[in-house]
Amino acid sequence: MTSWWNRTEYLGNPIQDWLTAAALGLGGFVIVSAVLRLMAATMDRRQRSDFRGPRELVLKLLLTTRHWILLLLSVALATDTLDLPRRPTAILAHAEFILVGLQLAIWATAMVRFWLRVRSEPGQARDSNQALLGIFSWVLQTLVWAILLLAVLGNMGVNITAFVASLGVGGVAVALALQNILGDLFASIAIGLDKPFEVGDFIVFGDFRGTVTRIGVKTTRLQSLSGEQLIASNSELLKQTIRNYTRMQERRIASTFRVPYGASREQLQQIVDGTRAAVEADERARLDRVHLASFSESGFEFEFVYYVRSPDYTTYMDVQQGINLRIMVVLEGLGLDFAVPVRKVVNPAA
Repeated sequence: MTSWWNRTEYLGNPIQDWLTAAALGLGGFVIVSAVLRLMAATMDRRQRSDFRGPRELVLKLLLTTRHWILLLLSVALATDTLDLPRRPTAILAHAEFILVGLQLAIWATAMVRFWLRVRSEPGQARDSNQALLGIFSWVLQTLVWAILLLAVLGNMGVNITAFVASLGVGGVAVALALQNILGDLFASIAIGLDKPFEVGDFIVFGDFRGTVTRIGVKTTRLQSLSGEQLIASNSELLKQTIRNYTRMQERRIASTFRVPYGASREQLQQIVDGTRAAVEADERARLDRVHLASFSESGFEFEFVYYVRSPDYTTYMDVQQGINLRIMVVLEGLGLDFAVPVRKVVNPAA
């Protein structure tokens, strides 16, 4: 039997050498696969207890290691021990390069996704815009696989320079055809970097207002006060002046009212003092000033300015309503009413 193994050849190598190479390849695969599985199981048990961080990344890389790639690579490397003709040797070299590059690309993709998940954790939510992270993740993964494709083509003897040049010309044509979409894409990146607003902010632009619910690659979606969903193009949105009420620390309110002529100086001073007390009675408001501002055509005009200590619109309306009611009480106590514009029309023919 041994003599038959030595006499029978395939591609210039005895069958015994082929069996030895197969045994080396399978044995190496079994050993490496067992070690990787043991390391992954050990790290997984520790992760459930108390450790996070770089070791978790190592665990992700171990779990994304493709064993079928290890098997094929082990067999290919074991076949290198044989004395093969030039063409099969070249094919094996290309196969090994592709397998190694494929596993590296899978690991790189896993690292990008790990980074995206870490940056998307609740503690990082305000520091990183989700749309921007999604775009970066897509760009990085596309770049990884594009580099792998170019490397494989270069390893197989393809002229990469001419190939990249042709891709550049095609890319310009595609960019011109998709300039509106690309404009929204870059606007989304600008929103992510500059952060004029984030998910959950209440903004006003043009004639529209609403709470931001999602910042996408092409559009931003808002929930309006009346309940419907507003969808705005990112590029068109950035062309307008945006008022972000969520980032407002205080809301400044300037209000006026009038009382008719005929009130005494003492009554006017009491109105000023009563208005001041009406504002200071609410802890949610901070008084700035109260003045008898002018003599209008319908009566004495008072102006008062205060700050609501909350950006919430409902809180502002509650505070303003309370102040207005207390001012009415002040005027009722003085026996005065609010002045209303009165115009006397004279008939020239009379």
